[in-house]
Amino acid sequence: MTTGDSHRATPPRRRDARRNWDLLVEAAREVFAEQGLEAPLDVIARRAGVGNATLYRNFPTRAALIDAVFHDLLTGTMAAGERARTAPDAWAALNDYVRAVFVTLAGDRGTNDLMTTHLEGIEALQAVHAHNRETMDILLNRAREQGTVRADATTEDVLFALAALGRAIPALTAATAATAATAPDAWHRPLALFLDGLRASPATPTLPAPALTPAQLGDVLMELGPHRTTGNVSA
Repeated sequence: MTTGDSHRATPPRRRDARRNWDLLVEAAREVFAEQGLEAPLDVIARRAGVGNATLYRNFPTRAALIDAVFHDLLTGTMAAGERARTAPDAWAALNDYVRAVFVTLAGDRGTNDLMTTHLEGIEALQAVHAHNRETMDILLNRAREQGTVRADATTEDVLFALAALGRAIPALTAATAATAATAPDAWHRPLALFLDGLRASPATPTLPAPALTPAQLGDVLMELGPHRTTGNVSA
């Protein structure tokens, strides 16, 4: 399956031009991690130490810059899906794959924005979403055949729930980090609850990670709303 390599911004060959390209990609990676994919492009240019004209000369659209920053990550996600498809135990493979994706989602805000929203103009992202759906189809079908997943759960059920939970990770991380009891891995607990609801067999006896306190839950809900939905990223 193609990841849209022919449409990616191609690194320039001249040494000084290549240096600017590398500086912009690294700066964008840092800024997107901190502020999300809607971060102002002039902030990225300043951090890279170049002018806006240099940024737009290398990356005519925001989508081209995003693709350059995250292409390797998207390729890695597809590779994890391929490994999961060939594992003999479909339930274990589904768990491992989902948790690997969530570790990626928890890594930085830019990655989370990329993986949990629909962004136009990024062919590598479209390919990884299609691959992810196909992987889920394969794993759920095999797990149903093996009797480890409930028969009435659809791929859309799973993808919707995972997207909603994944989208909440930045709020969960920010809220718990602001309290005395920092809980960067707090997302493990709601994910375990979801996966237990998907199982055909009894739930796991103990949930991972401590439960949120009432104060932490309030902070998480504050972080979650209201916010803009990331849409067209061509600017």
